[in-house]
Amino acid sequence: MDPILFYGVPAGCSFGSIVALEWSGRPYRLCRIEMPGVVGSPAYRRLNPLGETPTLITEGGNIFSQSLAILQHIARSSTDPRMGPEVGAAGFDRLAEMLGFLHTSFFSAFSPLWQAFEGAEPGEKDVLRAVGQRKVRKAYDQLERLLDGHDWLVGDGPTVADAYFAGIARWNGFHKVLDRSQHPALDALQARLELEPAMQFATAVEHEQEARSGGGFRGHVSLAEALDGLRLAA
Repeated sequence: MDPILFYGVPAGCSFGSIVALEWSGRPYRLCRIEMPGVVGSPAYRRLNPLGETPTLITEGGNIFSQSLAILQHIARSSTDPRMGPEVGAAGFDRLAEMLGFLHTSFFSAFSPLWQAFEGAEPGEKDVLRAVGQRKVRKAYDQLERLLDGHDWLVGDGPTVADAYFAGIARWNGFHKVLDRSQHPALDALQARLELEPAMQFATAVEHEQEARSGGGFRGHVSLAEALDGLRLAA
């Protein structure tokens, strides 16, 4: 079977996994999961008990979640240089460092802002927004220093780390925490990534617009079809 990536909309962090699948050149399918409605449904929780996206079903029918694990799995499945250095190769530790920072610090910095947006009590919202804005500014400052004048997060070209960054960085535009120009290296990186065909494909997919794949995309499947294929239907 083709791998299936269950991606969240609108603006899920699964964006980076779509980009990585495009770069990999291997066949794959997508399943659109609306947030917060479908992602917390009993049907989807049959795949992901946490009620989160992304989730991946592999060629062999294994199911797992978490962007960090999914990106690493995709990277191991392809020899495309955009997957980043292989385990043991020069630069792999840098890739692991960047993915770790993006997963634990950059992604989590936005969590209080999403909590405030998704329905916190009125008295909590101001506190969550203040905490979130402070954390996002700190994470941007730290990542700007880690980038240290380089064009890409790892090596001399885009990798899965850049794909993950692109999916998260657009949340700043939604929450309007800071002006991108305050972090010129990250601003330039984001601008370069926005020109990548795989990024434009993933954006079009999320917005249900005409999307032309340059990789192995074989179409969408519904959640019901995916569950039925795994004999997990209710």
